[in-house]
Amino acid sequence: MTNLIIAGVISAVISYLLGSCNSSIIVVRLLKHEDIREHGSKNAGLTNTLRCYGKIPALFTLIGDLAKGIVSVLLSILVFRIIVGEGGFDDQTVGYIAGIFAILGHIFPIYYGFRGGKGILVSSSILIVIDWRTFVIIIPFFAIVLLISKYVSVASISSAVFYPILTFLLHYYVEALELRLCLIHTALVAVTSIMLIYMHKTNIKRLIEGTENKFIKKKTDGNGGK
Repeated sequence: MTNLIIAGVISAVISYLLGSCNSSIIVVRLLKHEDIREHGSKNAGLTNTLRCYGKIPALFTLIGDLAKGIVSVLLSILVFRIIVGEGGFDDQTVGYIAGIFAILGHIFPIYYGFRGGKGILVSSSILIVIDWRTFVIIIPFFAIVLLISKYVSVASISSAVFYPILTFLLHYYVEALELRLCLIHTALVAVTSIMLIYMHKTNIKRLIEGTENKFIKKKTDGNGGK
């Protein structure tokens, strides 16, 4: 038990610190010498970067946010293997926990005054490592909702709601994992979804008021990216 706690603390710290490396802030500062949080929706995320600075900065932001989520999970699993040993833990559970802390770092980055992005990309990236089935379903789901609604926020919130439901269905009925483990995974995913939805609270307010901007707009003070 002691080794599990030590491994958990180390992986949580590593994931949070990696998550705090906000790709949007770094890319815009390097390429444009500006602070993304002072432009557009003032959100340090992919969508705001695309709207305010175009495709190249957005591409680098995409790569960076995906990479830090993947690295967080891989390093956390490695930490557990070194400290706990093979077979002493569940890779997916470790991955979900690492993902939560990486998202927390992305949302509240210690390096940037705890003002970051909304965590959608980071939450997607952990699935590449630990749950590819969910990834190959949730990404098209996001894209379809975006095409229909034209709102990134609607696609993000819808995906966050669908995420724990899909996780349980796939893990229980497709992967045939034991119910206890399915419920643990679903609970961890639900924590992630709650964080993601909460970070879209201003978008929800604008959607209700009819003032939310659509994805097709290039520069705006509206939506606020991922």
